[in-house]
Amino acid sequence: MDSIKVFAPGTVANVACGFDVIGLALDAPGDEMILRRSSEPGIRITAIHGADLPLEASRNVAGVAVQALLQKYERPDIGIEIEIFKNIHPGSGIGSSAASSAGAVVGVNHLLGEPFTKKQLVRFAMEGERLACGSAHADNVAPAILGGFTLVRSYRPLDITGLRTPEHLWVTVIHPQIEVKTSDAREILKQKVLMTDAIRQWGNVAALVAGLYQDDYELISRSLEDVIVEPVRAILIPAFHELKLKCKEAGALGGGISGSGPSVFMLSKGEENARKVAATMDSVYAPLGVDYKIYVSQINTAGVKVID
Repeated sequence: MDSIKVFAPGTVANVACGFDVIGLALDAPGDEMILRRSSEPGIRITAIHGADLPLEASRNVAGVAVQALLQKYERPDIGIEIEIFKNIHPGSGIGSSAASSAGAVVGVNHLLGEPFTKKQLVRFAMEGERLACGSAHADNVAPAILGGFTLVRSYRPLDITGLRTPEHLWVTVIHPQIEVKTSDAREILKQKVLMTDAIRQWGNVAALVAGLYQDDYELISRSLEDVIVEPVRAILIPAFHELKLKCKEAGALGGGISGSGPSVFMLSKGEENARKVAATMDSVYAPLGVDYKIYVSQINTAGVKVID
């Protein structure tokens, strides 16, 4: 195989209470990437459509992630060309850098005959995240590659597991067209938390996982509470508290900040509720004078997939 085209999904990281450990994959939006074998050694980003990002491989998350893969494969001399179609806006909070990193390593793995497992690919994609924000976190790249909900039990050693996705769970995401850099959003976080807040947070994480496995939508709803990160980051997002309150009144189970923001996600039981939530998001943001996009999506259980 000399050429392959892949779809790389957007993702929601943190999922309210699961800062840096829980993520989910979306059906939309997502990037597309074409990857080709080349007779010329090295990694080249030939074009990026839809975003102004570095073409130099060492400064591009896709190039860095593929380089990590080729080093482990012990063939850093292999020639790879990458063409990227960005449909996920950088700085959106729905896994733009993760989609590029994940799509690149999954695509190259296919070109090489799949020498690595999906969980091994997560580690390579994390190097792209390290370049993007200074931290090799996995809560975006893991669901992008594995699909569905994922849980990072540990980073040292890396231990990632897939979680069950309830059949009727839908997600609605609003992306205000402002940029919040992950590195900046991390800088404002407190480095210490109260024991009472920590106890409440890990209770919510455990209950969220239980709710997913039990198809208990009410338990999922009660668990979508973040008492550590959201109170600090909410100031970065226009009308956040009003948006969250009205979406729950419209039928959302709950939600919060997607990744480091500015996108906000809401989970709902069923497509009808998810679309009501989308209409509510529109009613809140329309008067604000801020451009935005809204996505209604099922949970993507496949992750990055080959489309051509």
